[in-house]
Parts: sequence; structure tokens; C-alpha cells
Amino acid sequence: MPKVSVIVPLYQTERYILEALHSIAAQTFRDFEVIVVDDGSTDGGPAIAALFDDARFRVVSQKNRGLAGARNTGIRESCGEYIALLDADDRWAPTKLQKLVARLDGDPLIGAVFATSLFIDADGKSIGLIQRPANRPFDAEHIYCRNPLGNGSNPVLRRAALEDVAFFDGTLDRKCWFDESFRQSEDIECWTRLAALGTWAFALVDEPLTLYRIAAGGLSANIERQLETWRRFRAKVKIYAPALDARVGDLAEAYQLRYLARRSIHSRDGRLALRLTLGALRFAPSILLREPGRTTVTLAAATANCLLPSALFGAIERAAIRSARKSPARA
Repeated sequence: MPKVSVIVPLYQTERYILEALHSIAAQTFRDFEVIVVDDGSTDGGPAIAALFDDARFRVVSQKNRGLAGARNTGIRESCGEYIALLDADDRWAPTKLQKLVARLDGDPLIGAVFATSLFIDADGKSIGLIQRPANRPFDAEHIYCRNPLGNGSNPVLRRAALEDVAFFDGTLDRKCWFDESFRQSEDIECWTRLAALGTWAFALVDEPLTLYRIAAGGLSANIERQLETWRRFRAKVKIYAPALDARVGDLAEAYQLRYLARRSIHSRDGRLALRLTLGALRFAPSILLREPGRTTVTLAAATANCLLPSALFGAIERAAIRSARKSPARA
């Protein structure tokens, strides 16, 4: 039985799947199986994965059910003590599994361990930004408000921890670990449920071991839908962790609005960015005190995006990005 089961959801990602699989095969930790879940792809990705020359890798196919459904299938098909997740367009550094597995082995109370993330572009090149969570306890409030894990390719999870928060979906007639009714926010919903309902700790290995791809026009293209999905996630938290939401739900929503505002700025939708930023301040004015720099910069950038000519704003934005590369982003 392998120590680690690596789950790779695959949907229309033929351009990147070999990079992802090679990054797993290159791991210094060798005791793993890999389950690639073809989530109804119509491109050449599944065929590429099926030809990958490593006996530890196999492909399972299903009709399209989204990331949550693909991960659920992979977990159901797996047998490892630990579950590692890697989206097909991301990569890992060679020591990712070795270092995160060692942390889980060293503390039986840890249910999820994650690394910092290095952002890469469509061509796989670093854009010079690292997402590093603030150095504080990763309790339920922090997970809910700030999602320090950052992305779904980051964590390695103890199977026992996932089983503690698994649930039976009557509509689907099967046990689930991720909620398949979510096509977005499925990651943070799972992490928050684990933090709020489980007794397991979250831990950080503070090295950029996850290479997270930022695709042009990706998340920003559906800002309004993202917000709608996030609010549905919050409504679910109110059901299973009402005290948690009562304490920090408005603050969590303010952070989400500010995050989406920054995405809107990147998409050059200044009006939407300004509306979202002002909404964040209405929900929780305290974010000005908690993170005055980031909040003020977001408000100023949204306003400038509304008022300045596109070329001038673009020049200012590029200068700001160059400056940001000198200091890592924090979750």
C-alpha cells in the first residue's frame, strides 16, 4: 500500500498535464500512487496521461463533475494514508512530498500540511511572486477568513482527517469529501469544514514547493459568479459552524470582496473593483486597521482604474508589480 495517494483532476488541460505528471515522477519521496481523474475531457489530455510511462500512475474516467467531483473520485479510488492534490495545470518542486510527508509523520495531530506557492505564468515561468501566509495560528477563523492554503494544489491531507468531515450526499447517493454542488470555492469550503468540525491542526512548510499557474483571463472572467458561489459557501458555514460565522463571517466576506476587487483591477474593470472595495469596507471597516497598506492600495488602484487613461494606469500597475516582487505576498 503506498504511503501517499496523489489525485490529479484532468479537464481540458492537455497543454500542461505532462508538466504536472513529470513533477510528480521527479519527487524525491517515492512511495506514492497517482490517480489521474479524467473529468470528461474532450482534448488529448487523457490519452497523454494514459501513455505516461510509470506503473504507479493510472487514469480513471468519468462524466464531467467539476474539481470537487474529480477529487472525490480520486479519493474513493485511492488507498494511501495521505492524500495529496495537484491540479493538472500546476506543478510541484521535487522535494514537495518529502518535506510535507515528514511534517505529517512527525506530528499525528496535524491533519493538513501545506507550503508556500510560487506563481508561474502560462509558459511555466516564475512571475516573481510568492504567496506566503501570515505567521499566525491556522485556526478555523484564519482558515475561513484568509484561506492560507491558497490553492488546491498545495495541501497534503491525512486521510483520517478527511474521513472525519466526510458526508453522505443523498442527491448523489455517495460519500463525499468535497462538496460537488460547488464548481468554485470547493477548496475553501473543505478546508473550513475541516478546521471548524475536525480536531486536526493545519501546518505550514515555509518553502515555495507549489508552483501555481496564473492563467490570463482565468478567475477574473467570472467575478460575479465567484462572489455568488462564495456567499453560498458562507451560507453553508452558517449551518455547520454558526458560532464561527457569527464571530468572523462579515470579516471573511470583506476579505473576499477585497480579493475579488484586486482581480477586477487586473481585468481592468475599475467600476466593479471600486464597488467591491467599498463593499468590503462596509462589511468590516476593521480591515483598514488590520491591513491598512493592502486595503488602501486596493481602494486607490480601483479609483485610479476608473479615472485614469488605460495606458497610464497600465504603466503604474507594472511599476507596482515590480515593487511587489521584492516582497512576498501574504495570505
